[in-house]
Amino acid sequence: MFLPVGDTPNPPNFKPWVNHALLALNVGVFVLVTLPLANQGARADMEGFREYLQALGQRPKSAYDLFIFNNGFKPAAPSLGDLFSSMFLHGGFGHLAGNMLFLWIYGDNVEHYLGRLRYLLSYIATGVAATLTFALFAGNSMVPMVGASGAISGVLGFYFLLFPRNRVKVFVLLFPFFFDVLLIPARVVLGIYLVLDNFIPVLFGAQTGVAYGAHIGGFFGGLAIAFAAERMGWGGRRRKPSAETPRPVFRTPAGAPEAGSQDALEQVRDGLEQGRRGEAVAAALNAGPGRLRALRLREITQLAEWMNELGQRASAMALLRQTLAENQTDPSAMAEIFLALAKMRMEEGQSTAAYQHLMAVLDHAPGSPAAQEAKELLRRHLN
Repeated sequence: MFLPVGDTPNPPNFKPWVNHALLALNVGVFVLVTLPLANQGARADMEGFREYLQALGQRPKSAYDLFIFNNGFKPAAPSLGDLFSSMFLHGGFGHLAGNMLFLWIYGDNVEHYLGRLRYLLSYIATGVAATLTFALFAGNSMVPMVGASGAISGVLGFYFLLFPRNRVKVFVLLFPFFFDVLLIPARVVLGIYLVLDNFIPVLFGAQTGVAYGAHIGGFFGGLAIAFAAERMGWGGRRRKPSAETPRPVFRTPAGAPEAGSQDALEQVRDGLEQGRRGEAVAAALNAGPGRLRALRLREITQLAEWMNELGQRASAMALLRQTLAENQTDPSAMAEIFLALAKMRMEEGQSTAAYQHLMAVLDHAPGSPAAQEAKELLRRHLN
């Protein structure tokens, strides 16, 4: 038996209220709706009884079977209301327990990264994507799909992309020879979930009643939104500039060089050399990312730091990621860039996201000065 029971690291001093609310809502629906109706027999005068017989060719066993039929998502009879209600219904205690365990383990880090509202909206969006993917696999079926599995698979997709160096605590029981809790890389655990638990059953046409297509759709929906979140600079709290931090003037003065010109690049360099933050950042935004490739690594990291300080965090991270993509064969340069990204994440309060970058520093240049600084940051802030 292999059972995930937790993960590390987690954001300190953070209460994932949205994740707790989703857990409570799913459990509440199960206790207040599922259990009472599951213990109540189905009668012919109940809503949907005749439609159930015609669509599925058998009598419902309980009132809850009818409730699922009326409120679960049916590919052959799609309904906007069913699309959302189906996310909070479960077929039984095992179905609920497995989903809630995964949501409890992985949801807090994702909520911390995205923020509460974005996390809630992303959860719903991946749930919708998962359900519609299920409909593509199911064709004209009237068998309803229920469960939070699709939305939670979206959370797993987020986690896979955003927290690659986290580790999952897995309880391993190989009775009677071995039992222990092991720390396994998150991408290994989630990759096993995606491939062994979903892709292989789909490829071999397993008939188990599990909506594998929904899981796959939710997971890739989460990956897509996480990718967009990274590129748009979601996550973290903006640091307020200090009183002595100059504010840049982001306007093009009369007679300024055109964007992308050599003169714009020289303005960036002049601003860097003379410590004029506002001018350097404004000139960098005017120069365009293509011209900034000509800067030295130290200039790029300094410029990105100033961009971040002056409220241009998305531009700063985009500049660092572009530089990172162009220095894949230089481990020392990659370590410097990852370290700069980690410091930005720490300033934003994104300690778990910073952990990913700090571990990347140690992976790429373990003996470098950047690695020594990364170790110190890990010791002081993340242990």
